[in-house]
Amino acid sequence: MQFLVTAYDGTDDDAQTRRKKARDAHIEGAKLLKKAGNIIAGGAILNEDDQMIGSTLYVEFESKAAVDQWLQNDPYVTGGVWQDIEVLPIRLAIKP
Repeated sequence: MQFLVTAYDGTDDDAQTRRKKARDAHIEGAKLLKKAGNIIAGGAILNEDDQMIGSTLYVEFESKAAVDQWLQNDPYVTGGVWQDIEVLPIRLAIKP
């Protein structure tokens, strides 16, 4: 199943620091998931000042439970970066 993950960072003063601290581990994990075929595409949500304030991902997993399990272990979740996450089932018409 395909899913759209929209995840917004916290808005407190330490939000950017948490993102920077967890970013390398998050990107390494994302590369592995891309290679395994779980991540279709993804990237940062930017504010008007070009700062990263969240992320969107198109992913493919066996089930919503599998998406939830991945999210529970992602460094952006364990590091307190993503604080508002929505996961919706989708069906992509065009893949990158």
